[in-house]
Amino acid sequence: MKNSLVAALVAASFAVAATPSAQARDGIGAGGAAALGVLGGLAIGGAIASSQNDGYYPGRPVYRAPRPVYVEEEVCHMERRGYVDAYGYEHIRRVRVCE
Repeated sequence: MKNSLVAALVAASFAVAATPSAQARDGIGAGGAAALGVLGGLAIGGAIASSQNDGYYPGRPVYRAPRPVYVEEEVCHMERRGYVDAYGYEHIRRVRVCE
């Protein structure tokens, strides 16, 4: 593909060079014509280079924000609760109570 494109560009440049030069340039001098040729060549070269992406760089990084998480905070406090065990002893302990 690349070789055939290069061969076509070389053949086109020989065909343009072989034609007799016309003097009606609408005010564009030899330097201006050369500059336009260089700019056209750079544009075509850039298009060819950018079309052959080998996957080295995948493109822009993708950032997705995480989904919002809503957490209800529990209201907790400590209470003292007493109980009597099987032997008749009373025990008091602190218990965390959350509502």
